[in-house]
Amino acid sequence: MQGTIEYKGGMKFAADNHRGHITMFDSNSEGAEDSAATPMEVMLQAVAGCTGIDIVLVMTKKRKTISNFKIEINGKRRDEHPRIFSEIDIKYILESPDATEKDFVRAIELSMDKYCGASAVVKGSGAKVTWSHELLSN
Repeated sequence: MQGTIEYKGGMKFAADNHRGHITMFDSNSEGAEDSAATPMEVMLQAVAGCTGIDIVLVMTKKRKTISNFKIEINGKRRDEHPRIFSEIDIKYILESPDATEKDFVRAIELSMDKYCGASAVVKGSGAKVTWSHELLSN
């Protein structure tokens, strides 16, 4: 994996990975444009995206239908520097006509305990990561 990040003025940066995908960063501090997510917001979103991809892969392998899937994620940061995450809470909301509670919980557990590298990084920094789920049938 590799990438570059280029200063774009103000507090803005453009990150480019080796496949050409661009991620914009900015700051929401005084004097900044607040034109893009902050690096810590992107990190929180990366945890949700990582675990979400895992869950979709597991549910697809189980041949379960995903009608809708949403992840709500909230992070609390320390007051002292570096202001890393101290707590992250994730709520998984899956709508499926054929998934069982057992299928869904197992997919979440596999992601959170085995597959998701992004959540492993924040857990490794000492953050407490909790999750809940809601399964809706349609």
